[in-house]
Amino acid sequence: MDENRTEACGRCSVTTVIDATGSDRDVLGEERIEIEEREMRRTSMHHVAAGRAKDWFDSLGERLIYGR
Repeated sequence: MDENRTEACGRCSVTTVIDATGSDRDVLGEERIEIEEREMRRTSMHHVAAGRAKDWFDSLGERLIYGR
């Protein structure tokens, strides 16, 4: 693999396996796995909501336990 090129999508393990087997396949190619920011926000809304709920419950538990 060319040292100046980096993987934009996190396919590091695939590249490592390909390098270890000595294959000449170009796993990066010209295609990139990317989504638009708008689509990413739409598909990750439940993660944001779960994170906020977790923070709220953590805060509630801390106030109940330590009286803050």
